[in-house]
Order: sequence, then C-alpha cells, then structure tokens
Amino acid sequence: MVEELTVGETNGRANAALLAETPAQDGRPGAVYRSAGDRFLLAEFGPMELDLTLNFRVLGLNQALKDAGIAGVIETIPALRSILIHYDSTVLEPSDLIAAVDRFYAALPPVEDLIIPSREISLPLAVNDQWTRADIAKYVQFIRKDAPNIRDGNNIDYAAEYNGLRDAEEFVDYLMATPWWNAANGFFPGLPFMFPLDPRYAVVIPKYNPTRPWTPEGAVGIAGPCLAIYPVPSPGGYQLIGRTIPIYDAQQRNPAFAENPILMKPGDRVSFTRVTDDELIALREQVYDGSYTYQIGDGSLNVGAYLARLEEIKPETEAFKRRQGEAAERTPVP
Repeated sequence: MVEELTVGETNGRANAALLAETPAQDGRPGAVYRSAGDRFLLAEFGPMELDLTLNFRVLGLNQALKDAGIAGVIETIPALRSILIHYDSTVLEPSDLIAAVDRFYAALPPVEDLIIPSREISLPLAVNDQWTRADIAKYVQFIRKDAPNIRDGNNIDYAAEYNGLRDAEEFVDYLMATPWWNAANGFFPGLPFMFPLDPRYAVVIPKYNPTRPWTPEGAVGIAGPCLAIYPVPSPGGYQLIGRTIPIYDAQQRNPAFAENPILMKPGDRVSFTRVTDDELIALREQVYDGSYTYQIGDGSLNVGAYLARLEEIKPETEAFKRRQGEAAERTPVP
C-alpha cells in the first residue's frame, strides 16, 4: 500500500512536491513519489547510490507500465534509479497514477528472477584519436595548462595511473574486456550512461576541472565509473578515451535510425572493437551514406545468473578494487 505523506518542512517551507512513499518491504527497496509539474510524476526507488540492481528493477517496472497501457500515461522515461512519467492530468489524477505505479512495483518478481530485454551492440572505437586529442590540446591552450589529467596530449595515461594499471594499453584492454550496461539516456539527446557489467574491469576516473568547452560528436569518455558517448558536439567533463560512429542522427540517414534518431535504449549492452582513425573515417562515411550496418543483436539479461556470476568473481573484483584504491590515493585529482 502507498502511505500518504503529510506535507514536510524543508528550511521552513512546505515540501509540496513530495506526494507519497512506500517503505521497503520483503527485500524490495522503498519508493518515493514526487510531483514534477502538472504533467509529470517522478518515482524514485531505493537509496541514492550506484546499484545496478535498482536499475534492473526500474527497467522491469518500466516495461510493466508500458505493457499495461494505463489510460492517461503518455510516456515513461527510465533513469538509473527512477522513472519520470509524463501523463495527462485532465485524464488521470496523480493519486490514481501513484496507486497504479505502486501496484505494478509491488507485483514485480524478486530482482534475481527478472529477465530484462537487452540488445547487444558492438561499436568501433578509435582510441586516443585525432579529434579528441585536438580538443584536449585546445583545453590545455585556453583553459588549464597544468591539468594533471592530461599527459602527452591525452587522458588515457592519467586514467591508467589512477587505476593502478601498467600503462595506457592495459587501460584500453580493461575498457574492452567488459560489456557496458546502458542504465539510462540523458543529458544530451540519446547520450547513454553506461556502467561495466564485469566489476573486475570497473575503471574509475575523476572528471575534468574545470569542464572542457569542447567535445567531438561520437567521443567516448569516462567519469567516475560511468562511460558515455557524446551524441553531439558539446561541453563535457568526462576523460576522453576515443571516438566511435554516430549514435544520434536527427536526419536519420542510416537504417539504424529509421524509427528513432536515437540509437541507444536503456538496457542495451555495448562492447567496443578497436579501429584506426582512418578506418573510423571510412565507417562514419558509410553510416551517413546508409551503407553501414550497425552490429545490433537481440538478447536478454538473466539477472539471477548475472548476480551469481558476480559472487563467483568477487575475490578478483575485490583485489582490483584494492589496487585501484591505492593508486587513486597517490594520483593527483584535477
């Protein structure tokens, strides 16, 4: 059952956005429901921490809401541990929407029993490419000459040091060794926020400080444990690793964008194949002339099997985290 909230007090003012909450129960994290204007409801689940099992629950709930076809619900937008629901407030009362969402949330199977639709996508990646190096050079010239995260015109040498790895090549090997789980799209149109599914290769890097004014479209960057692909030229703070093919095309010039100018979906698993700059130039031309076929396969993630695998590799994961933590302590932060 949803527990109605009394209006809270924050700095002496009523917190009217907080509408209702459900406490944690039987291993299911609690839920909080907030008003996000007169046509949006924000549902948040569990504590504010990075936990992919919360994202698995969110994507399971998102699919259940889509399948239910609730009258008045226009769109659902899943994020890492929340769902933003766009609804017609002339058709659906907020209290009725909250009750419906909470019923579907309570009806979800235990997280270990979830099977999440999950496409497998392989993308080419030019590492330490000419385009990201050009924007890094501009950053050194115009923004911060003494940035500790820039070594020999790149961010990868710093990333290797911060993670306790031998060199840039080993860092790239780690990036390539794990599939990356797209937890959500956001920030810019179609930008995926991805996290490593194999924690033995979960590299972590601090962000730029200050932010970089320039980032090439297609740039691949990492900040914290999160990998992102920039869909358009933009400012950015992630450490730049390389560049890939387009993941967003408003002109929909390739069949991969025929139904949606955004390539990535929450729940996708992404891996990378290394290519040279020249090879990437040719592949990008094929994308735009429509002849390139994106490597996308249907599949699913068995959450129970995945969690069991995490337990099997736990000693290796913890060993890397210790080495990583020791290296981070002795590496300067931007």
